[in-house]
Amino acid sequence: MPRVARGLVDGFTYHVLNRGNAKQIVFHKDKDYAAFVSLMKEASVRLPISIYAYCLMPNHFHLVVMPQKGEHLSIWMQWLMTSHVRRYHGHYGTSGHIWQGRFKSFIVKQDEHLLNVLRYVEANPVRADVVKSAKDWQWSSHRMRIEGTQSALLSTLPIELPHDWGRLVDESLAIADLEKLRKSVRRRTPYGDLFWQTEICKKLGLESTTRSRGRPRKKVACPFYGT
Repeated sequence: MPRVARGLVDGFTYHVLNRGNAKQIVFHKDKDYAAFVSLMKEASVRLPISIYAYCLMPNHFHLVVMPQKGEHLSIWMQWLMTSHVRRYHGHYGTSGHIWQGRFKSFIVKQDEHLLNVLRYVEANPVRADVVKSAKDWQWSSHRMRIEGTQSALLSTLPIELPHDWGRLVDESLAIADLEKLRKSVRRRTPYGDLFWQTEICKKLGLESTTRSRGRPRKKVACPFYGT
């Protein structure tokens, strides 16, 4: 199957994710999570990118970011992934692939669709039944956002959050919103209203991400642990 074009362009917000190779566990202990967060900070010093949200889970991660130049996202992610793999092998004395390959990403419209993506990312530990409330998961942007202790890692959001953000994140997204978002995860379809999505796909040559593929897809769990 041919690869989907990334469609990395300037001034857009992206949902970025990757998972462990063969769904393997990547973050085994707190120091593994902390090391990855530290690498994100260093990557942002090397090449400034706005980080709006993140969530690290045992076998995958989610980021919501905005590079000023689209091409910077690939450079930033390549340094982050390469540095993490080097650190992992050095620490555990292993070799081979850690991540499944190149990261996935898709464009997000900066309106209520961005709010849905932020909820989706920060609620990951709740959907995985790891914690009862997202604020109890240490390795995401949610706790520091709720506690008002946002570190230098997070940038100011381009959209205002509802005042009851903590409650909204702990509540499930509407089924229709969740299915549409998961389609973007699977297909890298730009996530927004239909008119905007159609225009973006035409502009960036991403029409293939909206087309059906062969037989109707069976209902299966999203391939990311806890998504």
